[in-house]
Amino acid sequence: MKTIGILFGMEQTFPPALVQKINSMDIEGVSAEFVRIGGVGMEDLIKYDVILDRISQDVPFYRAMLKYAAMQGVRVVNNPFWWTADDKYFNYAMAHKIGVPIPRTVLLPSYQHPPDTTAESFRNLLYPLNWDEIFHYIGFPAFMKPYAGGGWKHVYKVNNPQELFAAYHQTGQLVMTLQEAIDFTEYYRCYVIGKKYIHIMPYEPRNPHHLRYVAGFTLTDERKKELEKHCLTIVNALGYEFNTIEFAVRDNIPYAIDFLNPAPDAEKSSVQEENFEWVLEHAAKYLVELALEGRKTPTEYTWSEFLSGNGSVESTVTTKKETKKSSKKK
Repeated sequence: MKTIGILFGMEQTFPPALVQKINSMDIEGVSAEFVRIGGVGMEDLIKYDVILDRISQDVPFYRAMLKYAAMQGVRVVNNPFWWTADDKYFNYAMAHKIGVPIPRTVLLPSYQHPPDTTAESFRNLLYPLNWDEIFHYIGFPAFMKPYAGGGWKHVYKVNNPQELFAAYHQTGQLVMTLQEAIDFTEYYRCYVIGKKYIHIMPYEPRNPHHLRYVAGFTLTDERKKELEKHCLTIVNALGYEFNTIEFAVRDNIPYAIDFLNPAPDAEKSSVQEENFEWVLEHAAKYLVELALEGRKTPTEYTWSEFLSGNGSVESTVTTKKETKKSSKKK
């Protein structure tokens, strides 16, 4: 029996509906349930063949367990190693490199010193920062938000340097980004599941929360194709199998605004009935696909070669020596 586990926290509607949906598909040899886990020993076998992770961003114990599960070939959605290493500023830089339009963005150091550091820890950092260059590059209005995180926490819209500094002083030890504000005429939130199933939702973030999926514009076929192309480019570059990507359209150009959302909101009351049903159907479909494929150790990490028996310290040393010899010949 292949078992799909759903790992979640405060969500009320999506996890139970997803378990019910998968089990109602009546796929021979496949079942779904909520993950149940205690202390994890080095000899413990994780029973789940697939785990959908909806909460490890807030619970470090779960994140560590999921990495251990991946070592056993459990198909973890999303990749716990990449999710741990990723951040929004890198995402923006990556999108810029691969040709997806993004707003102008600057990385800012934390306003307060991180723990166990002093002024001497920042000898390489300009003080004061090159604010005039930053303001000229970004312009106003602008948004300041954490370089890692989500849920619209610690997000500030600033209209001038005075407002920026007032907001910056409230950010404590958070590393921030400053980003130009896109005065958009259209806005879209896109679900991307399995790097192939895409659902594009017209979205109005300026509306009250319960009305944000009521937008005053229509998704055209041309825009749909354009957004689908950008979505696939982004998720294939990042490796996320369950994500949402948001685009703001200015002067007919869709700018990728936010795309580090590996545990995106899927509550029925938030995303509305039609969108909820799409997410439910395609999440179930993809998780079943993974379960039927079976366990698979990640191949993008050196440690996976050792687990499969194809790696050794000797071969690693040999490779390094060969690389040095090759460099000398050049």
